[in-house]
Amino acid sequence: IRATYDRLQPISGNRILLVTGEAHREAVCGQLPELADDDLVLETEPKDSGAAIGLAAAILFTRDPETIMGSFAADQVISPEGKFQDAVREAIHTAATGKIVTIGIKPTHASTGFGYIRRGRALDIEGAPSAHEVVQFVEKPSAATAEQYLASGDYSWNAGMFVAPVELMLRHLKANEPVLHDGLMEIAQAWDTPDRVAVKNRVWPTLPKIAIDYAVAEPAADAGDVAMIPADFSWDDVGDFAAIARLSSAKEVKDVKVIGEGARVFTEDSTGIVVTDTKRVIALVGIQDVVVVDTPDALLVTTRAHSQLVKRAVDGLKAQGDMDVL
Repeated sequence: IRATYDRLQPISGNRILLVTGEAHREAVCGQLPELADDDLVLETEPKDSGAAIGLAAAILFTRDPETIMGSFAADQVISPEGKFQDAVREAIHTAATGKIVTIGIKPTHASTGFGYIRRGRALDIEGAPSAHEVVQFVEKPSAATAEQYLASGDYSWNAGMFVAPVELMLRHLKANEPVLHDGLMEIAQAWDTPDRVAVKNRVWPTLPKIAIDYAVAEPAADAGDVAMIPADFSWDDVGDFAAIARLSSAKEVKDVKVIGEGARVFTEDSTGIVVTDTKRVIALVGIQDVVVVDTPDALLVTTRAHSQLVKRAVDGLKAQGDMDVL
């Protein structure tokens, strides 16, 4: 979160609104002590990116309807920062022409873990020489389809970065998710008043749960309102334990990356990653691409190929009422 803030600050100054869960307030404020209370939006429960980004857009719209906003997740590793900032500046120039703009990542391999963006014709926009129209957003593909996307050169990874006029974002949100739009506007209109907490706590639990891609980006692309800036920087999404293994500089024990102070790991003919904050001995014998996450009250065992499915375990535990380990 600190790195995300720091690479945006040269462009935005202190005009940053942060959306996170109430459970993360202490950690976020510890990382970003300069963040004003009015610019910290705390979700009482997760409602996916449609509500999170939509509420930010609604708050900014009530403050200044001419605002161009950018939304950037805090779980991404990006370098060099200069090239990232150049892409964001191009996105701002493009958004000013009345577009929702996404920053597309050049694929380095045929990933099945990311969504893709199909690039269209080049756009003639001053200050944004690399801007293209977006023909289509596509879901996470099969391995064979991902290979086709990579070979065609017409597809970029969807990193979930958006730059857009807040009025245009809200217009598409209202057209596609009117209940969500109206609830968010009710919260936003009370945000800078003494009724903020009461209205948020009353309305937020009633909001539908939907990703911003489905609520805004995909229908906006169908309407011809989405453009893309192709990225010229290194990018990775820290979205699962396979990514943590890929990015971590932690030591390896016979082809198994081990993260955890004082970890006691034995390996034989195995590969993968172990993340532990216990002193329990973990022995891996004859197992490939394993992911082991060991904590005092829970143990996760999966594979790198299935590491993006951990959310299903979380949902299952919630359904069983096992909230103490989440």
